[in-house]
Amino acid sequence: MGVTYMAEKKKRTSCVKAEPTKVFISEADQYLFAQGTHYDIYKKLGAHPSEEDGKKGYFFGVWAPNASKVYVIGEFNNWNETSHPMTKLGSGGIWSVFIPGVKINQLYKFLVISASGEKLYKADPFANYAEMRPGNASKTTDLSGFKWSDDKWLAERSEKDMNKEPMAIYECHIGSWMKHPDGTEDGFYSYREFADRIVDYLKDMGYTHLELMGIAEYPYDGSWGYQVTGYYAPTSRHGEPKDFMYLINKLHKAGIGVILDWVPAHFATDAHGLGRFDGSCIFEHPDPRLGEHPDWGTKIFNYGKTEVKNFLIANVLFWLREFHIDGIRVDAVASMLYLDYGKQDGQWVPNIYGGNKNLEAIEFFKHLNSLIHGSYPGFLTIAEESTAWPKVTGDVEDDGLGFSFKWNMGWMHDFCEYMKLDPYFRKSNHYAMTFAMSYNNSENYILPLSHDEVVHLKCSMLNKMPGYHVDKFANLRDGYTFMFGHSGKKLLFMGQDFAQEREWSEARELDWFLLGEDLNKSMQNYVRELLHLYRKFPCLWEIDNDWEGFEWMNADDADRSTYSFVRRSKKDKKRLLFVVNMTPMRWEKYRVPVPVKKKYKLLLNSDDEQFGGNGNEIPKEIQAEAVPCHFKDYSICFDLPPYGAAVFQF
Repeated sequence: MGVTYMAEKKKRTSCVKAEPTKVFISEADQYLFAQGTHYDIYKKLGAHPSEEDGKKGYFFGVWAPNASKVYVIGEFNNWNETSHPMTKLGSGGIWSVFIPGVKINQLYKFLVISASGEKLYKADPFANYAEMRPGNASKTTDLSGFKWSDDKWLAERSEKDMNKEPMAIYECHIGSWMKHPDGTEDGFYSYREFADRIVDYLKDMGYTHLELMGIAEYPYDGSWGYQVTGYYAPTSRHGEPKDFMYLINKLHKAGIGVILDWVPAHFATDAHGLGRFDGSCIFEHPDPRLGEHPDWGTKIFNYGKTEVKNFLIANVLFWLREFHIDGIRVDAVASMLYLDYGKQDGQWVPNIYGGNKNLEAIEFFKHLNSLIHGSYPGFLTIAEESTAWPKVTGDVEDDGLGFSFKWNMGWMHDFCEYMKLDPYFRKSNHYAMTFAMSYNNSENYILPLSHDEVVHLKCSMLNKMPGYHVDKFANLRDGYTFMFGHSGKKLLFMGQDFAQEREWSEARELDWFLLGEDLNKSMQNYVRELLHLYRKFPCLWEIDNDWEGFEWMNADDADRSTYSFVRRSKKDKKRLLFVVNMTPMRWEKYRVPVPVKKKYKLLLNSDDEQFGGNGNEIPKEIQAEAVPCHFKDYSICFDLPPYGAAVFQF
């Protein structure tokens, strides 16, 4: 049932709000949902404007196979528990009812009577809008009629291979990026207000994509959106669904892609949510050894159940089709792949072969990625996968999982652990920084410095760095230079680009006042320079998963904790040489091996005063000499500043 972009384009509403037509659930709908292949099921289940016998209202549909009765209760019937019973359709467990007179933006719930007579007051699993927390009812809405103006963006996206394009991702939590200064409750910006501010920031800095945390509705702010109750509803903390459409449309018009964090690994246990939805476990696995995460206190989806797989796969298509998002970052993939993830003996059940692989979750990922990439070329699926599971980004036909990219958690761990070291000890851990290149071509990688690295007493990126205050900034400039030169796409969490000094908290805005400090403002200028350099030179992104695009010049200078490497593009033009000194020592007449006898033009010096450095100069142009160095016939020589990083073009 997948469709291409051009076919989908013909179906999209442009600007005029359509009059409601009769919504109904056919036998074919029921059959496809039971088979796990009804990819438009979100247009039938949930609450949708409809018209029957000349009367306008809303059509309600819900899946509750083991319920004895189901009612719709809401503002429109004064929460009367018996006035609007639903009718069970066939044996698949879908219930429906049309209620005339229901208006947009009215609260409602399903009252589900279990087989034992228990009353369960449930939010709609397919609702497109929800009551603002702490309330937890669903809310009627209408997604039709938004005037999209991003056709050009979507058409170009479908033609791109993002492995060969620049990707510099800004990970962001809307609720704490910036707060209203007027004292309003929570201080939340609306999606529209946020759009007007974030677009200017991302364009100025040079990011290519915005990755949003916590968009699907969730009850508890402290979960950051990773314990979801409303998979089909953008959180009401920042406005209505069409406000979210406005945000994405504006980002697309500015040339910025949008990636959503997506959480199929687990869901919240709140009473109004998916757990024990009809008095039995229909979304989660009934065996707690398979259906619960003891570490997180959450429920695990039953990936072997066709209706559950349909719920999740259709959910990605919902965000893609209705909100035009460009990709998903799938949270906690490892917890889905391994049956014993975060569990002790006796807390998990082996698969049919006696192993710890979750065969149903593996099949789910293959199904999801095959469908998405086959129907929507250019759409990104990104795995946060923290183990050495093979072929995460490999083709499904070759027994891979089929993701577009994988977060390189190994690189992130090695990078952070190395950068935290006092420079005296770095020489003993030198190869922590080179190890990632030994497996770089095994996957399509993104190098992430995400929110997870700046919470739970891990310190901000700046305060991970050793030394006096000024040394921390110099270290961080070094680290960022190494990261942007290294193979792999890039991701920075908000605040890291201006050296946020406190850990991140969802309860407060970023410390924007720090931009009044010279060192923080200079760091922001430096990261902006790196981002624009990254986007300008194809050698930094065109060949990211092959040794043709990267070559160590000297990976072995452990005594001086200095690294040098070259990046190349397909046409081997505008190549770049990176030299990074990870010590506070000035290396006079430092000799760097180079591949060819040419002039090397300085593009970036991290010790420049404009970036907060000491102003130690590096020659603007250096001619390579026929002086052999570290297995190369040619080399250049210059004074390398303390904590100095230099980028040359040749």
